Amino acid sequence: MAEYLYAGYPSAIVYERGDSLDGQPPEALSPIKHLLWGDELTVLDTSADGKYHLVKVRKVEGWIRAIDTQAHRLLEIVFVDIGQGDGALVVTPGGERYVVDAGKGDNMYRFLRWRFGFKEETVLDAAVISHSDSDHYGGFEYLFKAPNIRFRTVYTNGLMENVAGRRAGVLGAMNEAGDHKYVTGLVRNKDELHEFLADAATSAGKRYPTMLRNALDAEKFDDFLMLSHSDHYMPGHGEGSDLVIEVLGPYLEDVDGEPGLRWLGDAGRTKNGHSVVLRLKLNNVSVFLGGDLNMESSQLLLEAHTGIKADPSNAGEIALLVEAARPIFQSDVAKACHHGSADTLLSLVRAINPIATVISSGDDEPYGHPRPDALGAIAKNSRGDRPLVFSTELARSTKESIKHPSVLREQLKELAAKISEADTDEERDRAQIKFEALVDKLDRSIAVYGAINLRTDGERVVLAYKLERSTPAKGWDIYKLEPDPATGRLGYTSKFD
Repeated sequence: MAEYLYAGYPSAIVYERGDSLDGQPPEALSPIKHLLWGDELTVLDTSADGKYHLVKVRKVEGWIRAIDTQAHRLLEIVFVDIGQGDGALVVTPGGERYVVDAGKGDNMYRFLRWRFGFKEETVLDAAVISHSDSDHYGGFEYLFKAPNIRFRTVYTNGLMENVAGRRAGVLGAMNEAGDHKYVTGLVRNKDELHEFLADAATSAGKRYPTMLRNALDAEKFDDFLMLSHSDHYMPGHGEGSDLVIEVLGPYLEDVDGEPGLRWLGDAGRTKNGHSVVLRLKLNNVSVFLGGDLNMESSQLLLEAHTGIKADPSNAGEIALLVEAARPIFQSDVAKACHHGSADTLLSLVRAINPIATVISSGDDEPYGHPRPDALGAIAKNSRGDRPLVFSTELARSTKESIKHPSVLREQLKELAAKISEADTDEERDRAQIKFEALVDKLDRSIAVYGAINLRTDGERVVLAYKLERSTPAKGWDIYKLEPDPATGRLGYTSKFD
């Protein structure tokens, strides 16, 4: 059985294997790959003195210093460059693999194929669809259609588009209680999903339920559950777990004995506002994932969790609200709500009070995300003298040909035609080699560049992205969050300070 180790903090170098005939590294060590903390290594051999391991990592074999490795897995979150939208892979210290949103196109599928191969059946532990906007769920269509991928559980916010009028509203049954309207026709589990989809006309022409219907028919997931604040924790990750995952939203309310989600003005704002909101806690480190929260839902969540009205009229009331909210919302790293939109309550941003923020956005969209005033607000309300703001859009470092994959898709079509129409095996093999090289190029462009990588052991955090012009000795731009020796409080210190 293979032995696995992991690259040590904050990064490690793999050196050229050389002949290695005597089980020893060569005298002159030449770097061939720069690894990030937590990268998984397959151990092939160990030097006689125990100072080096011969390892395989991502198709590369070479030597690594034993002191630059560790035995335990980290919490890993990869904020994938999926263009406009959200998509993240979470790998827990226990090895569970969760896909939290998947963007609109096939970028998440290509990233996961690069990461896991999918050459045989691959079971991913969860698909978390924060809400039913296509730039968050559309990428799951590609994952559900892939032949070798299956999920144990699909988690959603319970809202389900339907043909207006068939269920009294485009998101479900509508009811009034007090001063508010509520969507009460929520789909909370697999049985209710079956019931909703039983009448095909209810979701005719609606992409989101149609995707779930096709996945259900193809047995692409075992279970289906709604998440809300009333769950408190994601199943399997309650208090006492190695990794605690709190569910802070959506906020479910009682509407004449039936669970409902508050109507926030229109269907779009209601879907966005009731995003699944998670806070991951590993020992002393916390990470906030807020979907597409907006002003209305931010206010609702603050009021629900603190019991304080979230419309303060003066600085003193704002300070009291933020002070009450911080034990619930404050996080060391946050995924910015709604791709860097300014449509988020400042009191919530102050309550989250991150050291580092990751913005997932794309350059092919009409919204101007991330908004300049959102960037200013995030930085102003973050911790430290040099708060970190990362952007998948800015970290993208691919060549221009990769930024326009439609050109490469045409090349792929031409090569596919050559493969099928080849007169000889030699012509077919040449075309096949070129085809595979282009596919690898597409996959690497998404997997390697633009993604913001987070690794933590619960005490320290590394945030990093691949450099455009990297070398075997320096392939990552790395930022470390470390506890202060005096206070133990996590923070970032620039090398320039």
